[in-house]
Amino acid sequence: MQAMKKPRILDAATLWQIARVGGPALCPDGRQLVCSVTTTDIDKNQSSTHLWLLHTNHEKQPRQLTACGGKDGQAAWSPRGDTIAFMGRREQAGEKDSTTQLYLIAPDGGEARRVSHFSPGIESFKWMPDGQRIVFAAWVWPGLKTAGAQNKQHKAWAARQETGYATGEAYYRHWDHNVPQDRVLHLLLLDVASGRVSDLFAGTGLELPRHDEGNAAYDVHPSGQRIAFVHDPAAVQRLGNPLALSELNLTTHRVTALVQDPAWDLAAPRYSPDGQRIAAIAAQVGRVHTALGQLALVTGPGRWQALGRTWDHEVEGPLRWSADGQALYFKAEERGRCHLWRHRLASGRFDTVYTGGWVQHFDAAGDTLALAADSAQFPARLYAVNGQQAGAAAQRLDTFNDALMQGLALGRVHEVTVQGARDKASGSAVQMWLTFPPGFDPETSAVSQWPVTHVIHGGPYAAAGDTFGFRWNTQVLAAHGQVIAQVNFHGSSGFGHAFRHSLIGRQGALELQDIEAGTDWLLQQAWADPSRIYATGGSYGGFLVAWMNGHVPVSPAWPRGRYRAYVCHAGVFDRVATFSADSYPVRPKDLAANYWQNMPRVLAQSPHAFAGQMNTPTLVIHGAQDFRVPDCNGLAYYNTLKARGVDARLLWFPDENHWVLKPQNSLQWYAEFLAWLDRHGASEKPKKVRKNEARTVARTVARAPAKKRLTNSP
Repeated sequence: MQAMKKPRILDAATLWQIARVGGPALCPDGRQLVCSVTTTDIDKNQSSTHLWLLHTNHEKQPRQLTACGGKDGQAAWSPRGDTIAFMGRREQAGEKDSTTQLYLIAPDGGEARRVSHFSPGIESFKWMPDGQRIVFAAWVWPGLKTAGAQNKQHKAWAARQETGYATGEAYYRHWDHNVPQDRVLHLLLLDVASGRVSDLFAGTGLELPRHDEGNAAYDVHPSGQRIAFVHDPAAVQRLGNPLALSELNLTTHRVTALVQDPAWDLAAPRYSPDGQRIAAIAAQVGRVHTALGQLALVTGPGRWQALGRTWDHEVEGPLRWSADGQALYFKAEERGRCHLWRHRLASGRFDTVYTGGWVQHFDAAGDTLALAADSAQFPARLYAVNGQQAGAAAQRLDTFNDALMQGLALGRVHEVTVQGARDKASGSAVQMWLTFPPGFDPETSAVSQWPVTHVIHGGPYAAAGDTFGFRWNTQVLAAHGQVIAQVNFHGSSGFGHAFRHSLIGRQGALELQDIEAGTDWLLQQAWADPSRIYATGGSYGGFLVAWMNGHVPVSPAWPRGRYRAYVCHAGVFDRVATFSADSYPVRPKDLAANYWQNMPRVLAQSPHAFAGQMNTPTLVIHGAQDFRVPDCNGLAYYNTLKARGVDARLLWFPDENHWVLKPQNSLQWYAEFLAWLDRHGASEKPKKVRKNEARTVARTVARAPAKKRLTNSP
């Protein structure tokens, strides 16, 4: 009898073998869709993205549509469904693209052809209803009126020898790139047949949002005569300014303000099928800057209403109308999951169309909805569902990763609730996700004590959820032989506005109580080794790890605190130094103070002010291209620990941003992360103990530091 093969675990190298499925774009009749699929060549240290064609009714097998380009994406069907436009960078007819251009390809195959020759490049696009024109967004020099002048200026700019970036703008960088110097984001119109380009914003002083929302920032009226778009109406563009909604008449070139109220921030406009209404997302930021985005309907200048004001969820774009114009589809988080929702306008009812896991992307055409969704147990998959049929089951469309995933042993994922910080407005119930090592059973494994590692999410207005991440994949981490815990602390998204807003002006306080409550719960479990508890996190999670290092007290039993080691990735260390970040206009709102007006309050929320109490070994990771949390934070944190004689290690990437995106760098990240935990005991074999003994030790340890966990003054 042939021996059974031992299941493979999901390690970092295998993670990069997984095909990454992008968002689906449905053809007008809903019978076909096109999506991007990204695969990686580890040896070449590069990824390539191609388009695939799938049938929502399974008439034919999925088929790769493009092969020549390495970065094909953002596909969209023409109104008649006979052509697919997409963005790419290729070499064609002896001309090699230096910037992203538009290409067209027939759905039955053949060679794609370039239809744009716009040197500044194309950021996003949408078809016009006549199928003869395409509206697109591009960074242009606002004083140049013709495409020829833009091309000439771009050539000169590309040939320059100097590298300095000079600006007088308040909003000049975002995440990992500078706003193109002296340029603004305009809407332009491309005639497909002639290639002629005209600037729709020329002479208006308007620009699209600099954080570039893609083609969700604008929409085309069904008649093709008007375009709705969001923009910052303020004289000085800043991140966090409320966006207005306006409409451009393509015949008269007149711009009409539809919603321009400093108390409301607008996003994601979408015309109804009959063109009589515009759906949008509106957040009442004049009341509070953390206000949740809610649905809104606009019927004319100054005529609009917000919908579902008592529905305590954040509406996410893009928005899609049902074919009959009686309902809207959108995504929204709910307790660590992201569902696809439907809002029926007549009844005002909100219900789910697809539930569970995390909907990453979706599209709608006719009665068909197509979506890409993942879960903690599998990477993104494609589904089709009838949006009008109540309780319709989602039909799986792809098998891109089935063969690879079938041979992998994954750990069980559990969801628990613990009593965290007691906040009057938002309550104390806190969600915690647990990912166990493959083969782990809490009942049979109770006689062995395993290391436990917190993976603390960023944001803070985000959430750890039922999703398959590639940067902090909990299955990869758990497969190394540890239980992974993820606490959705106060401030996390998907738990209502009061929960989200609760940390304003006191960042670190409630979150630490929540994480400590999670640790208390973990230490009550017979399978948790109280001597091997770790905490790791990125971005805001990195801030919290640094915060914990200065706040979790020591005791005779735990001379370095009850966490054996930390990992801090792209974490805020110094709130004042972090004013160098791209988000500097927004952060004082979260802190409820500017450092030059109320330094004590800012320091009370800054980890570096508590450096004298930091004793726990820490791996610090940062990227030099990180503009959201500049790497001065990571370097200062590492240097401070070294100066204090605390065991520390630095992993610094000169070519990565807030995330680690390059394949080989990602492998190094996982290797350093796991090696650091192993160096501090995570690789030790699970300890064999009696159940009663384990629980007694755990309870003693959990109670020991409880009285003096928190302080919030420098």
